[in-house]
Parts: sequence; C-alpha cells; structure tokens
Amino acid sequence: MTILLDRRKLLAGAGGLTLFAGLASHVPAWAATFTENPFALGVASGDPWPDGFVIWTRLAPQPLEQHGGMPTTAVPVIWEVSEDERFTHIVQSGEAVARPELGHSVHVEVGGLKPHWRYWYRFRLEGGHASRIGRARTAPVGGIVPGSARIAVAGCQAWTSGWYGAWGHLSREADLDAVFHYGDYIYEYGGGRTNGPVVRDAAGNVVVRDHVGGEIYSLDDYRRRYAQYKTDPDLQDAHAAAAFVSSFDDHEIDNNWADIHDQDGTPPEAFILRRYAAMQAWYENMPVRRAQFPRPGGLTMYRRLDYGGLFRMHVMDTRSYRSDQLCARMGQTACRPADMRDATMLGAAQEAWLSEGLVNSAHWNLIAQQVWVMPLFDRQTDGAIQPRPGEDTWNGYPEARRRLVDAFTEKSLTNVIVATGDAHIHAVGTVPRRDDEPDGPGAAIEFLSTSISSGGDGAVQLTESAQRLADGSPHIALLRQQRGYQIHEVTPTEWRTDVKVIDRVQSPGAEISPLARFAVEPVAAKLHRL
Repeated sequence: MTILLDRRKLLAGAGGLTLFAGLASHVPAWAATFTENPFALGVASGDPWPDGFVIWTRLAPQPLEQHGGMPTTAVPVIWEVSEDERFTHIVQSGEAVARPELGHSVHVEVGGLKPHWRYWYRFRLEGGHASRIGRARTAPVGGIVPGSARIAVAGCQAWTSGWYGAWGHLSREADLDAVFHYGDYIYEYGGGRTNGPVVRDAAGNVVVRDHVGGEIYSLDDYRRRYAQYKTDPDLQDAHAAAAFVSSFDDHEIDNNWADIHDQDGTPPEAFILRRYAAMQAWYENMPVRRAQFPRPGGLTMYRRLDYGGLFRMHVMDTRSYRSDQLCARMGQTACRPADMRDATMLGAAQEAWLSEGLVNSAHWNLIAQQVWVMPLFDRQTDGAIQPRPGEDTWNGYPEARRRLVDAFTEKSLTNVIVATGDAHIHAVGTVPRRDDEPDGPGAAIEFLSTSISSGGDGAVQLTESAQRLADGSPHIALLRQQRGYQIHEVTPTEWRTDVKVIDRVQSPGAEISPLARFAVEPVAAKLHRL
C-alpha cells in the first residue's frame, strides 16, 4: 500500500490532507544505481493491529548529506512480508513510493495477516539493493485474551551523552511484542557544546560524539538530525527486533515546549512553523500510520491500540494541547501565572477521548505517556515536606491531574498502569487518589523508565535533589538514576515489571543487570515488590 498526496484534494478538503493508495505507474522508471547502501538508516515496524502493522524505511545512501544523498525524484521500493526469516513463504508484497516530499521515507500499512503471529519483512530496489530484515508480531484479535505479552519501555536517547548499549541489550530481549518509545528520540540543540558527558571508545580514548550542525529549525535540519541518530547500529537492531509504538516529548521540537509556546517566548506564529517542520520530520522517521500524517492544523499523535482482551494501550500526547508551563522563578515571563485554574495537560478533546476509551472489557488499561504523573514532594533540611515545583510535569498541572485521577476513580478502575519517561531516572510508585494524601489509597501505578543515554552514565548513589524527592514522597517505591529500560510482562492476573540498568553509556561494552521487580494485580492499585 502506498501513500500519495493529491494536491487538488489538499486544496479542496476542509479537513486537511487526503491520502490514497497509488499505483507504480505514477512513478517514472528508476534506472539509477547506488554506490552506497540506500538503506543505511535501517528498517522499523510499528503500531501492531490484529491484521498487520506498519513497516518503514527511508532511503539515504549518504545520511548526513543534503537530501540524504538522494536525487529529488520519487523512487519505487519493493516490500515483502514473510512467515519465515528466509522469505520462502512470502505472504504479502507490493511496491511503495519513496517521495522527496516525505524525505524519501516509506510507510506501508500491511494488512491481511494472521492475528498474534510473528512475521519478517524487508525492502529492496530494482537492481539488487536490499534492506536488512526486520520482524514484528501482530496483535491478538479482539475478544481473545492471550496468556501473556511482553512490552519494553524506553526513550531519551541523547546522541551526545553516550553509546546506545541499552538499545543493543533490548534488541536481544526474548519474545517482545512491542516497544513503547515515550519520546526524546532526538535532541534539538546544536553541536559544539562543552558541558556534556565525556564519551570514550573501547580503548579509553576521548571521541567526538557530537551533533552535526547547529540547533535545528528547518525541515532539512530535523531530517538530518534523525538520520544521524538512526545511523547507530544498536538503535537499528532494536527497531528490527520488534514493533515500536512511538510517541514524542519535547526534544523532538524544542526543550519544554507546550502547544504554541516555547520556553524562550518566541512569538507563537513563528514557533508554529518550527513545530510543523519538526512534526513532519517525526512522521517521516517513525513507523506510524497515515492517521498520524501531518495536516495543516498539525498532526494527531494520540491513539489507541488493543491487545486482544488483555490490555488497551492509550498512547497520549502531553505536549501539543497543554497550557503553557507554570511560572516557577521570579521575573519569569514565558509561562503562565499560578492563578490560572483551568490549565490543561491533554486538552479538552483528548481528555474526553481518554475518558471514553477507559470504558472497556480489557484486563488492563495502559496509559502510555511522557512525563511524571505522580505528585512529587521534597523533604527540606528542616524536615518539612513541600511540593516539588515540577512545572514541566503533571505537578505543574494539578487540576489536570485531578481530572485524570477522577476519570479512573469515577469508573471504579483498579487496573490502570501508567508508563512514563522524560526524567532520566527509574521511578516506580503509586498515583494517589488525593495529592494531599500521597500515602493514601491509590488510583493507578506508575512506572517511569530511565533514559537510554541522556545524562551520561548516571550513578547508583542518588544526587542530593533526588534524595530529597525520595525522602519526601512515601508513595515512590523505587528511585534510581542509572540508565536502562523496563520490561513489562502482562498476564490477565498480574502486571509484572522488570527494571533493568546498564553500568555505563559514556564508554562502549555496557553490561546489563536486573535492578528490581514489581507486580500489580488488576483488582487494586497496589505495588508488590518481588
């Protein structure tokens, strides 16, 4: 299946862009040959449904050159899906078009497959060039409750902070059904920064693992930044190993952005241009469906995935519709005043969408989102407990958090799991029903997965700030500042989470080890440490 743009429908349609299936005859015959691998950015799959999934690639024989080294013309790409790794039983195939308007990316929504079944896929060009092979598993059909599922959660992968050894380990995790990438896939700042972690090679020599170019603003800038990140072999291995469910956080555009506001007070009409370029690049480089295609009014990232009757995954967008961040410092102007009581994190439409979707027959509801939901408290040196400012987290939007918690409690839900990222820290705890009773009854359980590389090596010993948080927040059962990821093993009667850490990212050869294991039963929002 091919994604094409009809310019007449774009201009005439009130709702935005119309996508439709195209034919290979629309594309001129392709006779050029490549001297370098056009599939240098690897392959990926995403958003599994019972009958299929998205498969993705992007042609870029010279990833960091203009247009990825591609000519500005459309190129037909052959795709194949097989029931075996040797491709002796190809069950679906076709031709897609890699178009320069979309950065020569290819998104194929494969359908007609068996539910809850593992497949292999690949791409190739006429003339012999072929991609690596990826694998993905379809979801169970509605009403069927599988015995178990395994989901990884990871994100925050600053290129400049170190190596992606955690992605390498994650790619070797057994029997993954999906990976939720919570965001910060790229970072927007420019190269040449001198205050970051020192990165070394296997021999101990300092190496330059820097961003190419300055801070990114244009579509070409963002495309090149994604290309740089996607050249990493460990990240490519992870994408090839399992389907990703991709969201975004702030650094896909700019640190701490919120709706039409950036942190520097840029006029909204200027920031919107940057946001649109960044969101087009996000779509081009993520294995997402055409429902996430950018339209004149932006793109809709939030969506819902059902894994049979085992769990429903609500993929949230905590950036595009939120109110500006709370003013936290004296004299701060690019922010909202504290007396703005109707501040929102999700926007009214997304809040209503989530509330409606929580009513289902699944054993679990998974809220897959980006930033701390739990209320956060610090113990001061005098022993007093005070709320942590947390203007970029749900702590800065307490009324929005109250509405979120009310959506759980009013429906008497006891099966809500929240998957979070952003903070470069492993944290596990309870979302309480009341902010002023953090150790009271729980409304949900939150698992915050640490970064892949952002922040450098990290440490076993908590920083002073993190220790104040741990001491002041009795509902937080685990807080650690090492790097790694989390694996969730889901059954109808138990949600079991393994917290995993690696020993370093600033030098290669990272070793991975288990840090902690927790279990939750769907009958109550209570943590059990195993």
